[in-house]
Amino acid sequence: MSAAAAEAGDRMPWVPGNRWDLVADRQPDPPRVSVIVTHFDQSEQLARTLAALQHQDHPAELLEIIVADDGSPTEPVVPSGVRLVRQDDRGFRAAAARNLGAAAATGDVLCFLDADTTPEPEYVRRLTRLPALLPEAVTVGRRRHADLTGLDAETPVAEVGPARELPEPAWLRDEYARSDNLLHADDRSYRFIISAVAACSRAFFDEIGGFDESFSSYGGEDWEWAHRAWQAGAVLAHVPDAVAWHDGPDWAGRSGEDRVREGNRQSLLLAQKISVPGSSGRGLLPATPDLVVHVPEGLTPSAEFVCVDSVLAAFPLATVVVRAPTQESVVRTDPRVRVGADGSKLDARVTLRLDRALLIQDATPLAVALASLGQGSIGSMTLLGDDGVVLGRADARRARRRERRWATSAGFDEVALTVDGVHALRDEPHVDAWVGGWGGAERFV
Repeated sequence: MSAAAAEAGDRMPWVPGNRWDLVADRQPDPPRVSVIVTHFDQSEQLARTLAALQHQDHPAELLEIIVADDGSPTEPVVPSGVRLVRQDDRGFRAAAARNLGAAAATGDVLCFLDADTTPEPEYVRRLTRLPALLPEAVTVGRRRHADLTGLDAETPVAEVGPARELPEPAWLRDEYARSDNLLHADDRSYRFIISAVAACSRAFFDEIGGFDESFSSYGGEDWEWAHRAWQAGAVLAHVPDAVAWHDGPDWAGRSGEDRVREGNRQSLLLAQKISVPGSSGRGLLPATPDLVVHVPEGLTPSAEFVCVDSVLAAFPLATVVVRAPTQESVVRTDPRVRVGADGSKLDARVTLRLDRALLIQDATPLAVALASLGQGSIGSMTLLGDDGVVLGRADARRARRRERRWATSAGFDEVALTVDGVHALRDEPHVDAWVGGWGGAERFV
């Protein structure tokens, strides 16, 4: 660990990369927590969850409980001291209900639960520790499953849950083990943030925006929100000892054509909103580009053509920005090419700004380098040709957002990297040799 990383973990409200382990031993002053319980027509489960929240070991004077009701046919009954907010029944609108609860909350940390997910006594304290230390932290607890039918509201769920336990989702358990409880998170780790057992700081929630209310049936809104949080610089962490018990099996373990249909609906909506390989389409252009490449001004028409064509041959789903094309430019007709200042507003996961026109003969080394940005400790890199010439600079959205938030680049490392298979173009490369696929590198560089 570097001295800067150690100092960050010891004194600052941020940590480098996703290194929440640097503050694993720190305990904050107990924060004021707002627990938002999303509910629809589940009176038995709601009573059990609210009773469990009354027995949390977090200081009671620092605990606010809000039930966000999604238009239940009968207004839910809540104990004295619990706030109730309601919205009309217009279908499954968990995203809107959570936002409604968050809007009413006054706590510094927001803790989300579902009415059918009952927490153990240490749940709130353990899940909110990191968000109280790191404003960017997004934590997810452990959701265990049990058949809790008929269980009295005052019966401690931690005592009876194991005897009634149902299978725990293997896909979640295995990923938490593989990633060391999300310490080694990446761009696809949003899939392991479950909003029924999640927490974050109020400041971060307000900054990135609430849940996307276009999700109006089961599932997906938590993954879209978690992806947005990650891209904004979130520190993701699984807290396995923050346990809440879900009444019934995991949704993925249920059978039937309706489940498949709903799963497809969720995947299609997410594919439009998350432009990350493995989430978005494999051939369709994403609504927001995953990679944006800015071509330098002042290129000859031939260098501009070979450079842009080379980039799009290597990265077919990228967007290329040509700020000031020449009159002879032939690249502007491609829908993946943005012309003028408008392209400067694109906020891609990775942005590559070229210092000079380049030729990509082997895309693999560059693709690997760009894919690593924002995943671990590296947030930006200067790309060098094999002769040491600077080709450009690439950075990750996560690093840009962190730097803007904290006015320092210390949240991520910057490196210089020599990339094989990429060369600076001469001013007048042989276009016929490029399009024809013949001739050696001497015709281009």
